[in-house]
Amino acid sequence: MDTSAEAPLSPDVVTALVKNHRDFLAFLQKRVGDRALAEDILQEAFVRGLDKLGTLENDESATAWFYRILRNAVVDHHRRRASGDRKLEAFAAELEQHVEPEPEVRGAVCRCVGELASTLKPEYAEALRRVEIDGVPVKDYAAEAGVTSNNAAVRVFRAREALRKQVARSCGTCADHGCLDCTCDSTKRHCH
Repeated sequence: MDTSAEAPLSPDVVTALVKNHRDFLAFLQKRVGDRALAEDILQEAFVRGLDKLGTLENDESATAWFYRILRNAVVDHHRRRASGDRKLEAFAAELEQHVEPEPEVRGAVCRCVGELASTLKPEYAEALRRVEIDGVPVKDYAAEAGVTSNNAAVRVFRAREALRKQVARSCGTCADHGCLDCTCDSTKRHCH
C-alpha cells in the first residue's frame, strides 16, 4: 500500500491537531522567541502537514507526528536565519571597509542623482545621505537611526538598489556607462 497517497482527512486527526494548537504554539514560541513568528511557523506547518498526512502511520499519534514536523520547521527557520545573518554581516563588513573617494570624484556626482535620491522613501534617502554623502560609518548610522547594524546595512543596500533603479529609469544608458560629467535636464530627466 502506498503511504504517500493522499489519505482522507480523519476527524480524529484534525481534532487532535486543533486541540493541541496552544501547546504547539508554546513549543514554537519557546524555540524561536517570538509569538508572531511562532504563529507564522505553525500556520506553515499546518499547511505542509496536511499535505503530508498520508505519511502518518496508522499506529502513530497525530500529535507526535506533528511535533516532528514542528521540530523540522524550527530547524529550517534557524538555518535560513543563520544564512541570512551571515550574508548581512558580510555586507556590513564590506560597507565598513568602504574607501572614501577623492574629493574631486565626490564632487563630480551627477546632480540628478541627488535629486532622484530625494524621491526615495525618507529612511532610504537619509541612509544614503548619512552613509554615502556624509561618510558616516554604517554602525554609527545604525546608532543614530536606532536600528541594528544589520538593519542599517540592509537599509543602505535597499536604498542603493532603489536609487539605481531610479537612475536607470531617469538616465537610461548613461546609468549603465557611469556618466560622471553629465548635464542633466531635470525637466527631461535624462543625461546627455
